Amino acid sequence: MKEVYDFLKKCGAYYLATMDGDQPRVRPFGTIDIFEGKLYIQTGKSKKVAEQMRANPKIEICGLLGDDKWIRVEAVAVEDDRREARQHMLDAYPALQKLYSADDGNTEVLYLKDATATIYSSSGDTKVIKF
Repeated sequence: MKEVYDFLKKCGAYYLATMDGDQPRVRPFGTIDIFEGKLYIQTGKSKKVAEQMRANPKIEICGLLGDDKWIRVEAVAVEDDRREARQHMLDAYPALQKLYSADDGNTEVLYLKDATATIYSSSGDTKVIKF
């Protein structure tokens, strides 16, 4: 899992895919955190992406590193409604504190469950990491 975290952190931005009924939706994300041995992402509860993950928690993440490596992560996004988890994410991303607080009722953190990450390279090498 740490290798997946490091990869996504180096990407800076990655893309998160959800389902909106029968329509896939993809948007850039930039938060990734490890808390209590789980990999977390963050969003606002009022956003469409949060609504989509509540309706169907299966997600996919894709990130590109340089011009020869990329990652795909299939997972189930599970909300962690504990203040400690929200605050940990906000501490990891101080710029978010201009938009969110741990107690605002809008900050949502989710951990990735039943995840399979595949790291690809243009040389044809692949590595699969399950967590």
